[in-house]
Amino acid sequence: MLDIVADAPDTRGCRPHRRVPGNGGTRSWRRSRVSGAGSGRAVAMLVGMTERPPYPSYWEADVVLRDGTTAHLRPVRPEDAEAMQAMHRKQSDESVYLRFFAPLPVIPKRDLERFVNVDYHDRVAFVMTVGGEIIGDARYDRIDERSAEVAFNVADDYQGRGLGSIFLEHLAAAARERGIREFHAEVLPQNRSMLAVFMAAGYKITRQLDDGVVAVHFNLDPTEESRRVQAAREHRAEARSVHSLLHPASVAVLGASRKRTSTGNLLLRNLKEAGFPGEIFVVHPEADQVAGFPAYRSFDDLPEQIDLGVIAVPAERCIEVVRQCAQHGVKGVVVISSGFAEEGPEGLALQQRMVATARAHGMRVVGPNSLGVINADAALNASLAPFLPPAGPIGLFAQSGAFGTAILAEATRRGLGVSSFVSAGNRADLSGNDMLQYWEEDPATKVVGLYLESVGNPRKFSRIARRLSLKKPVVVVKADFTAEERPPGHHVRSSRLSSAALIQIFEQAGVVRADTMHALFDVAQVFTSQPLPAGRRVGVIGNSAALATLVVQRLRAEGLEVTVPPVSMHPEVSTEEFRVELERMFANPDVDSVVMTFTPSSGPQSDEIAPLFAQVSARSGKTTVACFLGIIGNQEFLTAHVPGDDGEPVPVTVPAFGGPEYAAWALARATDYAMWRESDRGTTDPPAGVDLRAARRLIRRLLAGVPAGEQRTLEPGEVAALLETVGISVVPHARVHTPEEASAAAREFGFPVALKAVHHQLRHRLDAGGVQLNIDNDAELRDDFLRIQDLVRRVGGHSAGEQPSLDVQPMAPPGTACVVTAGEDPLLGPVVSFSIAGDATELLDDVAHRGAPLTNVDAREMITSVKAAPRLLGYQGTPAANLSAVADVIMRLSALVDEFPEVSEIALRPLHAGAEQVHILSAYAVLRSQPDRKDSVRRLS
Repeated sequence: MLDIVADAPDTRGCRPHRRVPGNGGTRSWRRSRVSGAGSGRAVAMLVGMTERPPYPSYWEADVVLRDGTTAHLRPVRPEDAEAMQAMHRKQSDESVYLRFFAPLPVIPKRDLERFVNVDYHDRVAFVMTVGGEIIGDARYDRIDERSAEVAFNVADDYQGRGLGSIFLEHLAAAARERGIREFHAEVLPQNRSMLAVFMAAGYKITRQLDDGVVAVHFNLDPTEESRRVQAAREHRAEARSVHSLLHPASVAVLGASRKRTSTGNLLLRNLKEAGFPGEIFVVHPEADQVAGFPAYRSFDDLPEQIDLGVIAVPAERCIEVVRQCAQHGVKGVVVISSGFAEEGPEGLALQQRMVATARAHGMRVVGPNSLGVINADAALNASLAPFLPPAGPIGLFAQSGAFGTAILAEATRRGLGVSSFVSAGNRADLSGNDMLQYWEEDPATKVVGLYLESVGNPRKFSRIARRLSLKKPVVVVKADFTAEERPPGHHVRSSRLSSAALIQIFEQAGVVRADTMHALFDVAQVFTSQPLPAGRRVGVIGNSAALATLVVQRLRAEGLEVTVPPVSMHPEVSTEEFRVELERMFANPDVDSVVMTFTPSSGPQSDEIAPLFAQVSARSGKTTVACFLGIIGNQEFLTAHVPGDDGEPVPVTVPAFGGPEYAAWALARATDYAMWRESDRGTTDPPAGVDLRAARRLIRRLLAGVPAGEQRTLEPGEVAALLETVGISVVPHARVHTPEEASAAAREFGFPVALKAVHHQLRHRLDAGGVQLNIDNDAELRDDFLRIQDLVRRVGGHSAGEQPSLDVQPMAPPGTACVVTAGEDPLLGPVVSFSIAGDATELLDDVAHRGAPLTNVDAREMITSVKAAPRLLGYQGTPAANLSAVADVIMRLSALVDEFPEVSEIALRPLHAGAEQVHILSAYAVLRSQPDRKDSVRRLS
């Protein structure tokens, strides 16, 4: 999957902000103020670094440009000198001048060597390549501990594709990682595009004109605007890349044989039968004709450029075919072929090489092991599906090919049209996240449905889905939420959390979760044909009291309110009587939605009642579903036409369900979504006193010397210091080894005190004897100390002859013990969790999870959503806890883990929630050096 995007004005280049006197401003690569042969060492000593970092391969990324094509970005290497010089020679005189402030036919050898030999700390440079050719570079040179000079250069042929914005994002991320907080650059006034890149990046920019040059300065701390700008660029670029795949003007099938049952032959026939209006080509080394299409011996023989390549050759030939597509300007490929990652490690390696080949040449890849793609509006069926579904408002995504066919068949059976369909197969490149980006802008798509066997980047999915759900419903069928049962060929990380975490994070983003394909289409029927419910109040009307009772029970079980008595008419009720009762029900101001049930009898039949019901419902504007036994889907006889905004008739269909449980579930999920969409989602602004700069400095110091990828468990004092940077205080404690030390600590704190075992099995375990509370005097303290110390010895786990240590801590005011944890989950990214402390909570998994960054509404909801929440609300006469204070702590942890993936785990256990304040009695934290976040500022592929 590609995660990097850019869509801002591009630049021909800029130079560092300071010219060196005496050189007339002719060179832009001047050394920083710490200069000369020893400059790297001098600055290294300044920032506390003692040796040059190795090549940072984790900085590499595949990126999507503004036009939807791809490129590869990586740190510069010494062997790039020749390619850098080649790019320079191709530049126009104007571009060279804007970059170097002087004519420069070639880069001098000495300076070229300096360009490509960097230390990846004080001097960092990135290059971007397509097909192995360098198309741009960007670099910074450190000035002092917190600032650096930057310069950019983009090849003439790639102007206007957003490279400058991509370079800036990656360079800024690398600089922040190396402790740099500010960038400076000088730009000629006529280089408006470079100035636009800086101004549009979302940072707080200052600039001034000095000696004919614009000096630009800005702080690198991310802002809400910089995040918004980056997300907008990402969205537009990825949407554009998918658009190119689904709207080709020409298609070439690679691997079609004359055998009618072959995959390629079937693809050709499906393209033809769908009525694809563009050109269809066949490349075959021997045949003159395949499936009625003339065949060309090779790409070189094709009469025009191809937009989309559909590949059905054996796996071992795919890389060469992809390379041929790249050389002939194909924009994207759909790989139907199997035999890749689903076959094991060798297949995975082959798959990775194929995708790398495509990306390096600017192409997106669907698959491999894909069923194909469909765009019903464009009459494109580049898939193995035997039919083109009718055009309609649902965008569908599936990973399984077999399941994809079933999805299309079910949509057709229910009378639901499809806008587009993509089968991702092994999801080696194009993913569900890319499709969400596309469907957000696609006017033909009103509802999004996804069948996910795995989620490669849930954090990004949640981030995009939260934005998309504000416009269009997103319905997901997810097979396995923990990635422990990932299908063959799907490279997915495993989560440390339970499956409930991903479900809750999806709900946080407004995503509707369906357990089955049928449930997906149940709720899609409501979304595609009805207005969203205005509230949870439901009226029930029909001609069967028994069926009405079942519906009412199911509605209440799903969290809806039946506010008026159900209307159950006689089975032989007349059509006119039915009409009167229907209009009365729909006119009731205490009803937001209506469920109509109908059972055929000797009275009016379905074909008489259905049109009447549809007409009354459509005129009312209220959400309506029907429970017609034996009838499922959006049927024509349940459709009425009402005037639209332009006065033209608009069809409105009442969705029909075969049973009360399906109707109630679908209406409830549509109502939940409507309530989420209309609710105030709050803000992500961190509380006052959160100092992320201080946290960054401390984390960098705590991880100094820790090898990349390794973890470090913090000492209690270090944990307290880290929490203090975000405004969280921990109740002090004293670690003691003897009764005398315990008494001294207790007298300093003041009685009463608590005594706690440090042993991992007994810590926090009041029930197991590891904790003693409300100790009032020295004698009691000594007895409890010796008892707990003896208990620790019997449990074991400490060194022989070592005195088990205990903690003495002042007693906190009465409150409810809670647990708040946060950290970087390998699959889900930064997650914050909340629960009431206790074994029952852990055994029953009564834990609330949310993905960071949380809003203040998220924080409050996660506290009240756990089943044990009544204990915080005055249960059985106990004082109610200050929930705002608990939410405040959650928001502070959210800000910390959202900003720093280095925080692998942090736990406040317990957090005592009192009537007025909260008290953190114990905290634990683990940091990881150079973590790999799937959806960071430098988003990795």
